[in-house]
Order: sequence, then C-alpha cells, then structure tokens
Amino acid sequence: MTTAAHDADERRMAARALLANPVLTAYRHAEEFALVRRHASALKPAFGRLLGYALVVESGFARLIKAPLPAQAPVRPARRSSGSEFTPRTYTYLALVCAGLLARDVGEQVLLSRLVEQIRADAATARITIDDTLAERRDLVAAIDLLLAWGVLTETDGTVTAWGERREEALLTVTRGLLPHLVFRPLHPLDRPDLLWVADPDEPEQPRRTLRRKLVENPLVHRGDLSDAERDVLRRERTELTRVLDESFGLTLEVRAEGALAYDDDAQLTDVVFPGTGTVRQAALLLIDALIEALQPSPGTEVTLDGRTLPGVLAPWHVVDDELAKLAQVHAGVWRTDVLDHPLQLRDEAADLLKAVGLCTVTGEGLVVHPAAARYRPAVRLAPPATRANRRLDDDAQQFQTPLFTDGTDEGGEPT
Repeated sequence: MTTAAHDADERRMAARALLANPVLTAYRHAEEFALVRRHASALKPAFGRLLGYALVVESGFARLIKAPLPAQAPVRPARRSSGSEFTPRTYTYLALVCAGLLARDVGEQVLLSRLVEQIRADAATARITIDDTLAERRDLVAAIDLLLAWGVLTETDGTVTAWGERREEALLTVTRGLLPHLVFRPLHPLDRPDLLWVADPDEPEQPRRTLRRKLVENPLVHRGDLSDAERDVLRRERTELTRVLDESFGLTLEVRAEGALAYDDDAQLTDVVFPGTGTVRQAALLLIDALIEALQPSPGTEVTLDGRTLPGVLAPWHVVDDELAKLAQVHAGVWRTDVLDHPLQLRDEAADLLKAVGLCTVTGEGLVVHPAAARYRPAVRLAPPATRANRRLDDDAQQFQTPLFTDGTDEGGEPT
C-alpha cells in the first residue's frame, strides 16, 4: 500500500470512529483518538464540507459536533446501561451534573459527595425539586454513568455505583476542557429554544450536505422525507455521492424507488443492532416476514398518513398482535419469559426497534411496513441431495436476501 493510500485508509478509519463515538478521549479510546489527532488537519475541513459538522481536537479528547437531524429522523435518546431510555428526570440530572462540574471551585478532581452538594445548590437556585430517594439517586447515577462512558469523568477511587447503593465515597477525575463542547451551541444567552434544532440559523443549508448527512446518520432515508433539492441531487449526482460516501466513510449507497440507504458492511457504525440476538430483535425480524406474508403487499403500495403519502403497507394492530402471538407460541422455549408474559410490551419494543431502523412507521392504527423491510425476509434455500461431495456444505436452510428493496427498481423505476 502506498503512503497516500495508507493515509486515506487511516483518515477513513478515524472518520468512522468519530461517527460511531462523537466523543473520543485519550484515556478511553487510545487508538482511535491517536488516529483522529494524527489526521485532524484533514478531518476538520472534510467534516465541515461534507456534513456541516465541527470537529474539536485537543490534547486529551476529540469531539465531533453534529448538526441536529430533521424531525422525521429516528429519535436517538440517551440510554442507561440497562438499555432503557433516559426519562425527563434523568436528563434534568444530566444537565445539573454538567453545570456542577463547571462550577468555579470544582477542579480536575472532585469527590462525588461534593459534586452532589453542588447539584443540590444549583437545583435550588433553578427552583428544581430533587429528593433523596432511591429512584432519584438512580437517575443521578445514570446521568453520571453516561458522562463516564463519554470520558468526561473517570472513576479514580471508588465507584459511582457504590455511592448510589451504599453511599460509599468516590473520587472522580474531570476532563474539564470537554464539558463546554457537549452541547451543539451555547445555551446562554439563547432566547429562542427552537434555534437549538437548527443547524445554523445564519447559513442556508446546502442540499448536497443535508442529503449526505441524512444518509450517514439514518438507517434508511425515505424518499418522501427528502426535499425537492435533495431528490434532485440524489438523481443527478448518484455516482459522485456513492464515491464520496465510500471513500470518506466506508459506506455503500443503495438507491431504490422508495428511498436510499447507506449501509456499513462491517456493521460498526450503527448504534442500533438489527438483526441481532435477543428476544426483541428476533421477534422484530420474524414479525417483518410474518406481516408481509399475511398482507401480501404489491409493488407500489402506499399509505396516506397525516397528509403524507408513504410507500408501504399498513398492518393493523390486531394483525400485528395475532402474528406476534403465533411467533411467541412457536418460540416460547427460547424467548424471554418477562416479555412473553406481557405481549403488549413485546409488541411495543419490537415496533420501537423497527421504527428506529426506519423499517416501520408507528401510527395509531398499526405499523406501516416500508418496502425496504423485505430485504430482511428469509429466503428458503433447498439443500441438494446428500452426497459425499456436498456433505460438508453449510446445512443452514435460510439466508438473508441481498440488500434490495421489495420491488427491485432503482430510483427511476427501471428494473435493477
């Protein structure tokens, strides 16, 4: 490999690391951070030009500051270590912890008990009521755990978990320089909260950049969620777009009549694993096949939802429940009993997962199954007659289809 090719490969690896973990620290991500720092001079303008993202690289951390995604994008909430989503109360504690760490008398290290005192004082000043209950302590611990995962905090002596359970003291080391870069833009003196969701209110968005951003960040981009200018870029500049996504981020672009997908063959960039192991992921995967089999949608099927026309077929909730019940009966011996005993919980978790990866839209009437869901349907492969020559062949009777949308047409409607 030539020096130029080696550098390009390292830059792509560094860019992928930042997309997967927008906060990299020398302590928690030594190898990735070293790559980012080595190629910072090239990565900063590249992220700005291609995606409109700002990259901050300091001696101990790198922070990729992403622009807000549009309202149609899947929600990506902060999560506890258990996988459950942050509640509004947990987000409140997260803000209070960050504010407490930025207090003038907090240095590079702080006792957890001292930080809690600061949090209580800040909460009182802001007229926020906090209690010393177990539930409140768990919310506080979840907020601090997130900062530990990001590398903002490090447990130097003792653990946050031990404090939450037994009030044992813990000493935390603070990466203070990273704290001001956690939010997209300063919250003060911002007097219009709605501007927090605008990429840059003073600079008009470029359709090439917004299209790249949607493809890089979203599991699936529906054509109806693209602006006219973005659809024009997708149609006219598909070859160049394919090249840029591959060379810059190692993503493969797939375009069909209903939308587009930039997927990662190595499955390293996604924050939502699908397909995968576990009851909910298996149930969601099998539910796709069951719904398509039950509804038999034809190419070009559309659903009108809140004035928007979406490609796909509506699966009413009673159909979803019936198919999930059948699947639960078949797989009762291996699926988790806690969700089997609560079918509505299983339905909601499976629907949320399919929504997160863009394969379904959740409505009051049921699930709108997007045509791209067909790419995950299992295709039966008949085994050849057993002979000595083929007995060593893989005997798995199922394989996933290649990543094609259901009608097999490109964005112009021509067969692929």
